[in-house]
Amino acid sequence: MQLDTSGCDFSGLYTVLNAEFGFLNWWPAESREEVVAGAILTQQASWKNVETAIQNLKNADVLNVKSMAEINLKTLESLVKPSGFYRQKARRLKNFMNHVYKKYHTLDNFFDKTSEELRLELLELEGVGKETADSILLYAAEKPVFVIDAYTLRIVERIYGFKMDYDDLQKLIESRIERRLSLYKDFHAQFVELGKRFCKTKPICEGCPASVFCKFKNKNSKNR
Repeated sequence: MQLDTSGCDFSGLYTVLNAEFGFLNWWPAESREEVVAGAILTQQASWKNVETAIQNLKNADVLNVKSMAEINLKTLESLVKPSGFYRQKARRLKNFMNHVYKKYHTLDNFFDKTSEELRLELLELEGVGKETADSILLYAAEKPVFVIDAYTLRIVERIYGFKMDYDDLQKLIESRIERRLSLYKDFHAQFVELGKRFCKTKPICEGCPASVFCKFKNKNSKNR
């Protein structure tokens, strides 16, 4: 049975969230390499711990493609240890940068592809799933590809009352909002902020800026 998505006002939702939280400067980074490192290191980790690991890379002056491709793996492991699963993440990060350095030399050259071509190549790399690939596409390669994460899936299910998989939800959101890089970046950040503050595993509906749209809240209110 086909889902009825006619009531999905993503533009209206973004307007309400942006009015509540303001413009959110995501992804805070000084370079494309930093975004890539953050996207890989943040898997199953708090951002605070990732920041510590990234600062270690900066302090060691290795936060660039060439240095991370050539660095001793054990040394890289020690630098990214605060992010957790450090052996796995160090290997994935080194493999990523090694791939870029050997084939393209720089991230700029690597990112000089269409979104579709780049996404396929990213997904072939170890440890790069859809969310990581799309985060790299959006925030490092600066291509308008909407990132779907656990917050987005949860929020959409509660607000609009249906579940979608990653690809279908991505297509739906991209079809309903303007294809603009700054909008895609900020809207994803708004979903994250809403998920952290209100739409948690155990939701805090009182005061939630999205409550005007939310089927979950309206259903619970009627049942009281």
